Amino acid sequence: MRSFNLATNRRDEMIDITQEVRQAVQEAGLASGLAVVYCPHTTAGITIQENADPDVRHDLLMRLDEVYPWDHPRYRHAEGNTASHLKALTTGSSQTVLVEDGRLVLGTWQGIYFCEFDGPRRRTWHVKLLQG
Repeated sequence: MRSFNLATNRRDEMIDITQEVRQAVQEAGLASGLAVVYCPHTTAGITIQENADPDVRHDLLMRLDEVYPWDHPRYRHAEGNTASHLKALTTGSSQTVLVEDGRLVLGTWQGIYFCEFDGPRRRTWHVKLLQG
């Protein structure tokens, strides 16, 4: 398993981590198998999404904020970050990517993103490579 650290800058952001995952695959010499990308936080997540147009990230975060507003009169969580937990629930805590011929099997427009929903914070994420 390989672990990574990052510092997020704001409450809601999507950080492209595709290159770090590619590097982990290359450094391990994995020819064929799986790369599992995992986030051990309850207010952040991992997703695969378009990486060509940055407006997609903007639109996704905007819509998540509309669906899960930061202030809702019926939220009861004392820490006040229920919206970030709901957003993390929606994105999920991990993604599994196929590896073939030593490369991630991603679509032309796909990238892997660490999704911050409660920043700024120091975060950790992991990659587990499985040969197969």
